[in-house]
Amino acid sequence: MTTGITDLSRLLREMRPGLHPATFVYSTIALDHPAASLAMSAQGFFREEEGLTLILERQAADTAGLSYGPVMRMITLNVHSALEAVGLTAAIAAALTHAGISANVVAAYYHDHVFVPEADAERALQVLQQLTQA
Repeated sequence: MTTGITDLSRLLREMRPGLHPATFVYSTIALDHPAASLAMSAQGFFREEEGLTLILERQAADTAGLSYGPVMRMITLNVHSALEAVGLTAAIAAALTHAGISANVVAAYYHDHVFVPEADAERALQVLQQLTQA
């Protein structure tokens, strides 16, 4: 396995935010719900005491008849950030907060993924691209 970057300045300088074309939604179902098998095709999922949170493409949620919250777009920060890196989430959150854009950050092994409201996606991408030049 490769080691991720921990230096915040380097992470911000080298990240290449990329906006995915699909729309995503957060939905929740009971752990024993018949649609729990959707977790294997979900972009992400998290098991909580109350049930299973799924991050799905909107089309998959619609096909399964699931209810969901706001429609989101996913921006992937294309830099290998270490899970123990300090400050990346805070820097991203601060920049998006300053622009009035809500964000849900999901850290995976190689990259961080930022889910933003669909209507703000292009503007969020620009804000994050500006961080690479600071």
